[in-house]
Amino acid sequence: MTTVAVIDFETTGLSPAMGDRATEIAVVILEGDRVVDRYQSLMNAGVRISAFIEAYTGISNEMIRTAPPAEAVMAEASRFVDGRPMVAHNASFDRRFWMAEMERVDRPADEPFACTLLLSRRLYPQAPNYRLGSLASYHALPSSGRAHRAMADAEVAAALLGQIKRDLTHQYGVPEPRHDLLMKLQACARKAVPKAIEQHLAATPAH
Repeated sequence: MTTVAVIDFETTGLSPAMGDRATEIAVVILEGDRVVDRYQSLMNAGVRISAFIEAYTGISNEMIRTAPPAEAVMAEASRFVDGRPMVAHNASFDRRFWMAEMERVDRPADEPFACTLLLSRRLYPQAPNYRLGSLASYHALPSSGRAHRAMADAEVAAALLGQIKRDLTHQYGVPEPRHDLLMKLQACARKAVPKAIEQHLAATPAH
């Protein structure tokens, strides 16, 4: 069974291109719907956290001061992910920081990212909005702690991914939704989802 790494970053801002850095990372390893391992760490990248971000995430400059260096944490995270396909909510954000922080430790960062936000837009047009907390409430997913802390958000994103996979199985007849299908669905228009799934099933050898 394929395993995936569900990731979440907390950061000092929106863009590494603007000098923002990661302050916390969490990774949840999923085998099917089952969590089989977890990794979480604060990290000190030598960048001050603004009062706004501290209030938003609950991560303070004092907490970061005693955290391990960002380079050491990201090297550990790279070994933990071990090249697995990755998943995040609003994955373009997490992928930017993953790539930027991996570049700093001279490690590859070419894992394919699936996005639970884009997938939810394709599959749940009736959802009130596509923020992670709103989708968790919409699907009645369990809370995993304070929102905007990395492990809590990674756990909720993992639960949302499980919901998405179950719905693909029950509503569309996909026996085991693989990462390649998720990548294909998030890239297509909402109306094209049934056709993309039909093509995927037709190209999948019967077991």
